Amino acid sequence: MSTEVLPDSGTRVGEEVRPDLSHGDGDHDRFAHYVDKKKVTDAMVTGTPVTALCGKVWVPSRDPKRYPICPECKEIYESLPQGEE
Repeated sequence: MSTEVLPDSGTRVGEEVRPDLSHGDGDHDRFAHYVDKKKVTDAMVTGTPVTALCGKVWVPSRDPKRYPICPECKEIYESLPQGEE
């Protein structure tokens, strides 16, 4: 929390400053993302975050089959040489 003294009043005003923890504009939450299968399984068991090909970082907890595939992840995945998933 930062504290600021207002001019002419001597009053201190506390303002809570929080870091921006968002990873984009929110569209990432509407898609299923490409992540290494082993990492997803581990993340679902341990609660550790994973990073998708597109850069989204989150802890997987929902059924990805219920969402469309992230266009950015799909584009990156399709540009990879075969066998380098």
